[in-house]
Amino acid sequence: MYVMRLATVADGPGVAAMIRSRSTWLEERDMPSWRDSADNLAAQAENSHGGMWVLEDDASRIVGCTTVQEETPPWGWTPEELAEPAHYLFTTVTDPAYREHKPGTLIALWAVDRAAREGKRWVRRGCMFPGLVDYYRTQGFALLHEVQRTRNRVYLMARRAERIAELERMFKGGDTHAS
Repeated sequence: MYVMRLATVADGPGVAAMIRSRSTWLEERDMPSWRDSADNLAAQAENSHGGMWVLEDDASRIVGCTTVQEETPPWGWTPEELAEPAHYLFTTVTDPAYREHKPGTLIALWAVDRAAREGKRWVRRGCMFPGLVDYYRTQGFALLHEVQRTRNRVYLMARRAERIAELERMFKGGDTHAS
């Protein structure tokens, strides 16, 4: 059973440790990692206005995080898309020790359900690696745009917000929206 809650300042060290664990896993596979920016990413937990959410297991160990913005970044999307209410996910990281439990998919489905509860039409996200595009497709996201930024190609994806009833059995007390 899991809990998804807003991150607090106290979560910073746990988030940083989880990001370093993911970085080691990525580096062992000759993939780019977040090691050099782990502390900066974890500092998002200190944002007093919220935004970073953490996924905890039964032992209150942080096994994943994501940051949710109320607005989609303006570049790469059409004016019509930007006019539709959406949440935008970024900096989603999970602990590789929990891979068999699919915490990344659980976070994505939680975000889709949360967006629907809040009257949003879409959950959007972007990534820079084709492998992540394939992974996010398994979570129901569709690739909508490819944008060349300064040095990176960014793949912009979206999934329609919807209630996901089966999430309730994965969260403590059936509460998918703890904070």
